Amino acid sequence: MKRSKLYRARTQAFDRQTLYSLEEGINLLKKMPLAKFDETVELAFRLGIDPRQADQIVRGAMVLPRGIGKTQRVVVIADGEAAAAAKAAGADEVGYDELLQKIKGGWLDFDVLIATPAAMKEVRTLGRVLGPRGLMPNPKTGTVTDDTETAVKEAKAGRVEYRCDRAGCVMMPVGKLSFAADALLENINFATAAIIRARPSSAKGIFLQSMTLSATMSPGIRLDVKFATKA
Repeated sequence: MKRSKLYRARTQAFDRQTLYSLEEGINLLKKMPLAKFDETVELAFRLGIDPRQADQIVRGAMVLPRGIGKTQRVVVIADGEAAAAAKAAGADEVGYDELLQKIKGGWLDFDVLIATPAAMKEVRTLGRVLGPRGLMPNPKTGTVTDDTETAVKEAKAGRVEYRCDRAGCVMMPVGKLSFAADALLENINFATAAIIRARPSSAKGIFLQSMTLSATMSPGIRLDVKFATKA
C-alpha cells in the first residue's frame, strides 16, 4: 500500500517495535508533523477473549471526562413526557412516526439515535438502515431508555460507545490531537479502566494483551500495558 508523505514522516519519528509508556506515546503523537485538520486520537485494545462466545462479548459506553472534541448530533424517537424531556435536554431532533419515516427514507444526518423501550418495536424495523452504520439503539450502551434527558446529556457530552470486533479488538476515540497532553492522559486512563472493568467473567488468561495509540493519519504507537495493569 502506498503511504502518504506525512505518514512516512511520522513513521520515522519513533520505533514501531518499542513499547512506550502512555506519557511517551502521547508526547510522540503530539510531536509528529501536523496534518491540515484536527485529527482524532484513537486507542485500540487487543483483548484475551473469544468473541465467538456470546458471554465474552465486550460492549458498552462511557462519557470521557474531557470529552471527545466533537459535537454530537442526537436524535430521539419518543413521545409524551420522554419526548419533552429530550427536547429540554438539547436533542437535535425529537419525534415518532414522522421521524421514523424520515429515517426509513434514508435520512441519517445524526451521530446518536436514542429510543424509548416502547418505541423499539418500530425502530427495530429499521435494522437494515441503522445496523450497518452502528446507529441502532441498544440498552447496553444506554441508548434504549425512558430517561431520555440523561441519555441526551451524556451523548452531547461526548459519550463513546465501544464493541469488540471478530478478532477481539476494541477501538475508540479518546479526544483530538489539539487536546492538551494531560487531557488525553486523563481520557485514556479513564477508558482503559472502563475496559478492564468490562472483562467477562468467563475470559481466561491475560485480558489486556496489547494497546496502540494513533491519530487519524498516523501509524500506531505500541503502548506498554503495565501502566494499565498496575491501576
